[in-house]
Amino acid sequence: MASVNKVILVGNLGAEPEVRYTTSGKAVASFNLATKEQWTGKDGEKSDRTEWHRIVAWARLGEICGEYLHKGSQVYVEGRLQTRTWEDRDGNKRSTTEIVAQSMQMLGSPGAKGGSAKSKEERFPDEEPVSIPEDNIPF
Repeated sequence: MASVNKVILVGNLGAEPEVRYTTSGKAVASFNLATKEQWTGKDGEKSDRTEWHRIVAWARLGEICGEYLHKGSQVYVEGRLQTRTWEDRDGNKRSTTEIVAQSMQMLGSPGAKGGSAKSKEERFPDEEPVSIPEDNIPF
């Protein structure tokens, strides 16, 4: 029987990503992503709940997350759920469930609070702005 393990999240980073490297030199970035659920109760009162998700990104994706994502950044993440177990220093069994990112897309507008995108002028300083006459715009 086939199975599916896929997670899709859109949310905001709660802090700067933490990037570490394995002994073999492979990058691993980890960060917390907040998603927010809002609803209106039977009494008409609005409520909301924030859920925190632990995201782990490996290799080049981890390096990209560490370089371009910042606290407050809005991102789209696709990945899979993974549960790890280990023993802590005191010998207690511990476990955590995290999302192993397989793809990430930065969202939000350039210059938005927490956004990481740069304006056109910062990305391409040598290019001249293009002026298009209004009568050539097709809409």
